[in-house]
Amino acid sequence: MTEKITVALAGNPNAGKTTLFNALTGARQHVGNWPGVTVEKKEGTLRHKDLEIHVVDLPGTYSLTAYSLEEIIARTYIVESNPDVVVDVADAANLERNLYLAVQLLEMGVKMVIALNMIDVAEGRNIHIDVKKLSKLLGVPVVATNGKKRIGIEDLLDKAIDEAGKLPTKEVRIQYGTEIEEEIGKIEKKLASTNGDFGRLSSRWLAMKLLEGDADISRKCEGSNGREALFKQIEQSRNHLQDIFDDSPEILLTDARYGFISGALKQCVHVESTDRVHLSESIDTVLTNRLLGPAVLLVVLYLVYTFTFQGSDPFVQGLDMVFKWLGGLVAAALPEGLFKSLVVSGIIDGVGGVLKFTPLIAFMFFAIALLEDTGYMARIAFMLDRVLRGFGLHGASMLALMVAGGLAGGCAVPGIMATRTMKEPKERLVTILVSPLMNCGAKLPVYALLIGAFFPDHKVRMMFILTIISWVMVLAAGKVIRSTVLSGPPAPFVLELPPYRVPTMRGLLIHTWERTWMFVKKAGTVLLAVSIVLWAMMSFPSLPEEKAKPFEEKEAALTSAFLAEPAIAPAFKSEKDVTDFEEFRKRFEEGDPQELEKLNPLFFGLAKAVKDAENGASKKVASPESAAAAAFIRYSAEKAAIEGEKQSTRLKNTIGGRIGVALETVFKPMGFDWRTNVALLGGFAAKEVIVATLGTAYSLGEVETRKADNLSEQLRREPGWNRLTAFSLLLFVMLYNPCIATLVTIRKESGKWRWTLFAMVYTTVLAYVVTLSVYSVGSFLKLGIT
Repeated sequence: MTEKITVALAGNPNAGKTTLFNALTGARQHVGNWPGVTVEKKEGTLRHKDLEIHVVDLPGTYSLTAYSLEEIIARTYIVESNPDVVVDVADAANLERNLYLAVQLLEMGVKMVIALNMIDVAEGRNIHIDVKKLSKLLGVPVVATNGKKRIGIEDLLDKAIDEAGKLPTKEVRIQYGTEIEEEIGKIEKKLASTNGDFGRLSSRWLAMKLLEGDADISRKCEGSNGREALFKQIEQSRNHLQDIFDDSPEILLTDARYGFISGALKQCVHVESTDRVHLSESIDTVLTNRLLGPAVLLVVLYLVYTFTFQGSDPFVQGLDMVFKWLGGLVAAALPEGLFKSLVVSGIIDGVGGVLKFTPLIAFMFFAIALLEDTGYMARIAFMLDRVLRGFGLHGASMLALMVAGGLAGGCAVPGIMATRTMKEPKERLVTILVSPLMNCGAKLPVYALLIGAFFPDHKVRMMFILTIISWVMVLAAGKVIRSTVLSGPPAPFVLELPPYRVPTMRGLLIHTWERTWMFVKKAGTVLLAVSIVLWAMMSFPSLPEEKAKPFEEKEAALTSAFLAEPAIAPAFKSEKDVTDFEEFRKRFEEGDPQELEKLNPLFFGLAKAVKDAENGASKKVASPESAAAAAFIRYSAEKAAIEGEKQSTRLKNTIGGRIGVALETVFKPMGFDWRTNVALLGGFAAKEVIVATLGTAYSLGEVETRKADNLSEQLRREPGWNRLTAFSLLLFVMLYNPCIATLVTIRKESGKWRWTLFAMVYTTVLAYVVTLSVYSVGSFLKLGIT
């Protein structure tokens, strides 16, 4: 500790700063002007605990935005003179307004102490402040003072000396929301490529000031290399945020800071009576009420899923028809062979099976954007914080978990990155580890597929249930991890509560488009590549001749027996006639019946009889056509069975099939067959791949004589698939191993590979135990099997 320290007094006008300055320095002060300006400069000295303390009274200012001369002087002194500690003098009776300056100082990363001045006035207005809690929430010492009566002066000096002797503190990182944070990050990157000398100022603080249009900081950047790219990025970022929110970045950042302040004050300030309550606070009396708040949240959640599933369903069905039409068109145009299989089964059925859910993703993103832009998402986090603390998680974890998919449709990658705002290492790490359990947007196509196939009348209810299960798993995992490998006492937090605002349709649409386009790009790149690889895995090696020959012999024997039946003698003389009739039937289903009748009356009559028999509309009176139709239907069914067995054997012989079969020992107790195993293996790359893999597997295994059903219909038809199997798969997909992108992010944010490995192991073990338990109990009770 040096024998002399410098303390700067900052604060709003009329906060009692001058009175406190006088109480500190007494007669040992002098008054002059700041260099180059006529603004009064006050300085003084005092001794405390054998230390000489030099006190500088900065001009009264509401902020450090450098709009006024006073603001420029105060900020320049703090930045360039670098006092040992800043004492922010705040009017205790008007904390919300006064703490705005404190928040800006915290963001600068200065060492500071907050003096809650005029505490007697606050108490006279029935304003009760929990000083210790406020200190913990802000992360700096807070002292209640009264300059006139010299209350708290000694304590304030002690805290100032202690802070002056500490190492430089890290600036507080207020989370400004996904879009604003992205633009701050872009400007930070451009700043890193310049050669400007900004002293102790952090790149994040500089980026925020530039985004706000701070003229003083902009001038400092004008002489640096790369300034053109920097200013171009600033302009793009400002325009982008203006388009989304229909407000300037200055207003957006100000709102976020006041949200931060509001979140702190809600927890440590109690006002017994008030004459005027802010509109947002009036709304919050209902929406964040301990009883009404959760009830409203459940209703909102149910409405979101109703809007998502029912609103998007016609568009999903329409896209499904488009991809089926495209697959049929390409299949008819291309000759038989591997290339046709690659395009139709690998690409169209694989990628198309995921892309058809794009409308559902878009509707979900629109609903989430609506909740975010109105300010209600922060209220959800505020309410659920009460629950989190009981399970060992930090209240600030809520923001990261919401981004990761607390309301289905997020992403674990930005969710994990959002934990950077958390100070406590253990609580940050446990949040990182449990974030992948949330229902990210990549899992939605899997949910939509299986819910649509096996729970078509309960889509909203099932999605609601999966959301609740996801949260239960997160809380349980957090409790166990926090109580064992990351045990320790919880730390305080401040949750931002931005004011409610009416979102613009333009902003909502921009949000929706940007997030949906990211999903589509992922499907067009990662999923395309993975789909091709998985198609190759399920296409090679081909079935050896010695294994294919028995099926060919069975088909030949079946055809010979069919041709020998008397009932079909008039129509079929040879195997070629059977093949020609099968082609004729396809044309009969799609073409003009009258034209076909003229082309081949005999085939036409038989095709009509077959159709009537399949539809249950055949006449009870026996006729040659009905007997031939019955024989042909039996033949087709037996041939399809042989062909299906052949295709299954062929798929099992491939690389993917062999892997899937090998895993059956592990996954069969949960009802998963070898094709599902391959899909889950593909899900290690990205969860969307599961749908693509299932589409490829069942497309490659489809028998030509069947109708081209969509994947949901195929799964319903497959032996071994039922509602219990589907629900078990939903649980496993929700919980098991994070995707590659998430694992890379965990490694980057945790700094150690061991935590990445831990995340892989514990999530997969959790998924296996939970799914096996549910399937075993369900099977025993015969639930969802019939």
